Amino acid sequence: MPKHSIRAVTATAALACLAAFVPIPSSASSASAGSASSVPARTAGPGPTAPPGFIPGACPKPPEPIAALSKARCGFLEVPENRTRPGGRTIKLAVAIIPAAAQKPTAEKPTAQKPVAQKPAAAPVVFMAGGPGSDTFDDIPFLVASGLNKDRDLIVMAQRGNLYDQPDLACPEVDRFNAQAVGLGYDARQAEQLMLKAVKGCRARLTAGGVDLSAYNTTENAADFADLRKALDIPRWDVYGYSYGSNLALTYLRLYPEGIRAVAVDSIAPPQVVTLPWAWGSTAEGIQNIFEACAAQPACNDRYPDLPRTLTEQVRKLETHPLTLNVTPPSGGKPVKTVLDGGALLNLIVAFTPRPKDLPAALDELSRGNPERFAQARAAGSVQKAGDFAHGLTNSIACSEWAPGYSESDVLKAGRKAFPGWPDTVLAQVPQLPFQYPVCRMWDVPDRAEVQRVATVSSVPTLVVSGTFDAKTGASWAKGVARNLSRSTSVRVPGIGHWVVPQSPCAQRVLASFFARPTAPDTSCVDGLEPEPFTIIPRDRGSR
Repeated sequence: MPKHSIRAVTATAALACLAAFVPIPSSASSASAGSASSVPARTAGPGPTAPPGFIPGACPKPPEPIAALSKARCGFLEVPENRTRPGGRTIKLAVAIIPAAAQKPTAEKPTAQKPVAQKPAAAPVVFMAGGPGSDTFDDIPFLVASGLNKDRDLIVMAQRGNLYDQPDLACPEVDRFNAQAVGLGYDARQAEQLMLKAVKGCRARLTAGGVDLSAYNTTENAADFADLRKALDIPRWDVYGYSYGSNLALTYLRLYPEGIRAVAVDSIAPPQVVTLPWAWGSTAEGIQNIFEACAAQPACNDRYPDLPRTLTEQVRKLETHPLTLNVTPPSGGKPVKTVLDGGALLNLIVAFTPRPKDLPAALDELSRGNPERFAQARAAGSVQKAGDFAHGLTNSIACSEWAPGYSESDVLKAGRKAFPGWPDTVLAQVPQLPFQYPVCRMWDVPDRAEVQRVATVSSVPTLVVSGTFDAKTGASWAKGVARNLSRSTSVRVPGIGHWVVPQSPCAQRVLASFFARPTAPDTSCVDGLEPEPFTIIPRDRGSR
């Protein structure tokens, strides 16, 4: 599912670096790890390939430096673009290895002639980002702040087609459309036409450059990570993925179980069930959980007594009579034309703008004629970093893996089930992925549903982390995934939305405990957790 950037809270979701690359030390296996031999043999994996190659090089240098990369070892993994076509061209994927912050001493006693060497925990952890299409390197500050490299090396690789890869499947044409779209109705015909024009331009440019769009899929992504482990000569490692990265991590575990010590998945997007209509269930679950949490807090329930009705009324009202405003984006600059209709309102909520704790207050203000919070959030989309997001990867995966087997009518049917009585114009668009079926007809990549929509069955120790306020990948989906993972631990964190670990100190402790003891993590901090208090505004502040 599309990435949610925690710091910017937008709808979609470095550095001085050592030029020389030093290979990461070989890591020992853990006695508590699962046996790969107990995992079913891989199915539907890529065909034979030439040995992968790692090319040391300088780290990327984005406009906003990332401090952790000043000590990182970087380079590119060179792999076939399409493993089903031997002898074809290769692509290069950007890699960074961030050293452990805390080093562990060896058992050897130091002497004046031979000081003790310091080394990290036995197994490094490799990260699989959300999206698909998000700038993976942009996640590094959150990973470091969450302690992912506290006592072990952290390995980050941009999924094929992402920023800093060669090729990069960015679509600045789509970014420019997104900036323009804030001044259009979310589901307006003009918006659809402009978006399709942007997508057509991007596809034509990428294919003219020789890009094989069919090769940018989850199976190839998983093979890339398997190749990375071999190229770095790492016997075993741990895996952490969130959102689409959880989908990728489970696919990787299914196809390439060898060398995996433990897997943690956060904000689960199960490969066997993810389709475009599926998104509606997660949206309804996340929003319902937010409203129920408000109802459970006396102050919130007293101040905002019927949030489901308020939301429905506002969606209907705005879809019938959209607001057109001139709004200054939160980042500053000149006011921009901003249209707030029912579809825009829903998608801002799914994107956590405003934050869940502020949502009841924002809806109350809106119902009293004050749309400021939502209007500002909508206007924020007028500022886009053109070229940072790999929309080409998003479309290749969405159109080959999530769209096949379903249609626009299936999306509408799922929307009606999730939100009975809402306008069909709102419910016809997949949350966060408007006009995706017309886009897919234009993108034209092969159907991969049969090979991708497969459950992962494994005895490798697995941690499944979910947030109750997640309106992109609903927390309830964790149960079905955990049933197929015989040594899994499920953690449900109250009051947290999409991508739980960076937002929850408790989840960070659980994750650290899991990687230390994969079969017996300490989850006690979750007991008694409750959502933080919702924002309560005086009644006379709700209107203009």
